[in-house]
Amino acid sequence: MNQFERFSSLIGERAFAKLINSHVLVVGLGGVGGNVVETLVRSGIGYLTIIDDDVFELTNLNRQLLATHSSLNKSKVEVCKNRCLDINPNVKIDQLNLKFTESTQLDFSQFDYVVDAVDDVEAKVGLIKRATRDNVPIISCMGTANKFDPTQLRVSDILHTSVCPLASVMRKKCRALGLNAKCVYSLEKPTKMGNMLCSTAFVPNVAGILLAKTVIEDLIKE
Repeated sequence: MNQFERFSSLIGERAFAKLINSHVLVVGLGGVGGNVVETLVRSGIGYLTIIDDDVFELTNLNRQLLATHSSLNKSKVEVCKNRCLDINPNVKIDQLNLKFTESTQLDFSQFDYVVDAVDDVEAKVGLIKRATRDNVPIISCMGTANKFDPTQLRVSDILHTSVCPLASVMRKKCRALGLNAKCVYSLEKPTKMGNMLCSTAFVPNVAGILLAKTVIEDLIKE
C-alpha cells in the first residue's frame, strides 16, 4: 500500500506513472495557486516549479490554504515547498522567489504544463505568450474576487468566456496578439464593493482545484 493507491487505482497505473513523471509550473501561490499546488501534490505530480515573490499577511488567512498564523510574514514559496514535502517527501520542488514578468529567464520547454494563478494582467499575458511559443499547454485563472458562488465556475477557452471583467480584458489582449488558452472563469457577476477586493474561503479555492483537475485530466488524456 502507498499513499496514492486510492487515486492510482481510479485512473490506472499507466496514467499515474505519467503524473509522477510530469513537471508542472505554478505561478502565484495565493488562494487559487495554493490549492493548485496542494491538489497536484496529493495527486502524485512528481515535479513542480513554484513562483511567487510575496509573503503571507493577516488578510490572507480567510482564504489561502497555505496561510496560517505560523506562516505570517514568511515566504510563500518556502512555506509551500515545506508543506508539499510534508505531504509527499518524494516530490521534487524548485522554488523561485520572484515576480514573474515576460522577461523572466525561465526555460518553458522543460514543463509539461503551466498554471497561471496570478492577478496581474501583463504577467498573465506574458505566461500565455511564453507557453504558446514553446508549445506547452497552459491554463489561466480569471477573476475570483467579489464573488460568492463557486458553482458558477467554468472551464473554457479565454476567447469563449463571458461576464468576468478580468476575462474581458484578457480576451481583448489575446485576440490582439493571436493567442488563446484554457482558463477557469466565473459566470457570476462580481459584487460591487467600491475599490475593495473581497474574497471568500471557497471561490478561489474551488477555482484552484478546477485548474489542477484540468491539468491532471490533460496530462493523462493519452
